[in-house]
Amino acid sequence: MTVWRDVIGQEAAVATLENAVRNPAAMTHAWLFTGPPGSGRSVAARAFAAALLCPDGGCGTCRECRTALEATHADVDVVATEGLSIKVEQARDLVQLAARRPSVGRYRVIVVEDADRLTERAADALLKALEEPTPRTVWMLCAPSVEDVIITIRSRSRHVRLRTPSVEAVADLLTRRDGIDPSMALYAARAAQQHVGLARRLARDEHARIRRHDVITMATRITGVGEAIGAAQDIMTIASEESAASSSERDAAEKARLMEVLGADPSARTQPPHIRSQVSSLEKEQKARATRFTRDVVDRALLDLLSVYRDALVVRTGAGTALVNEDSRQVVQRVADVLEAEALLGAMDAIGTARERIGANVAPLLALEAMALDLRLPR
Repeated sequence: MTVWRDVIGQEAAVATLENAVRNPAAMTHAWLFTGPPGSGRSVAARAFAAALLCPDGGCGTCRECRTALEATHADVDVVATEGLSIKVEQARDLVQLAARRPSVGRYRVIVVEDADRLTERAADALLKALEEPTPRTVWMLCAPSVEDVIITIRSRSRHVRLRTPSVEAVADLLTRRDGIDPSMALYAARAAQQHVGLARRLARDEHARIRRHDVITMATRITGVGEAIGAAQDIMTIASEESAASSSERDAAEKARLMEVLGADPSARTQPPHIRSQVSSLEKEQKARATRFTRDVVDRALLDLLSVYRDALVVRTGAGTALVNEDSRQVVQRVADVLEAEALLGAMDAIGTARERIGANVAPLLALEAMALDLRLPR
């Protein structure tokens, strides 16, 4: 057992990182991990942090390895934003943290899981720390691609590219690590398109599987304007319900803790200005977190919908490639029977455009309605 046990399908990347652990000449102060969603960018970064701090180079069992992998090590700080962006104030706090000497280990490691969400000012704030690195401080930045990080930061970082793991590798991980039945693990890995986190959720949550089925069957139900508008609203409803279910208890608990720390009476009709200000700031953070969560759920639904048209194109052209939705072949066949290859490509473009628009802060419902109108099947 080593720290790399959960970094699946990344042999080349692991070899590069292991070499840096063993060979000081191959080590640098800043690393940029890129790869498609679900490829394990943050998993690889944490494993690398553990290997750097481990006396044996990543045994996977010692205290340093276990605490680094769990992000509880005194010298490992993991930044995983739940909002839409990482703001300059947070970046400045990281720069100050990077200037400190390690507490107990050989290195101080700062992992930024969503470096692509750095605002321009936040990225500029980090740049100073990367240009004049503090000895024994290591930055690990994670992003989908190098283009998602400003050029001045990526030019000062060593790039480690991860790839999408195979269906079999993801299924094996779910079985080995989470004790999931092999057949369910294989289904989940394929349906999640090798996204490890989503595959785990699909395998363990029946409601997630039901919601996914509802989304992919939309491809056969959108035949008119009314159905298109209804489908867009259905996706938003699914996302809003998931967001509310995920955040309601957490938001209430956070507010209760804040009132307790401030020594405020939650039942009071009015609160002093300084307490109202703190509560307002917390509510803004919670709203930003809910907005991001909702958009992430919408994007996940669009990827599921996209997989139907991808599969239909495979069936239509006889490509022989394995289907993502083999368990819903009837849905795929229905779409393939009705739409020509050119129309299927057009549908995929419409979904891609909707994702881009939502990423550019277009109101999700408007983007979904425009997309759904382009997905109407001929009567």
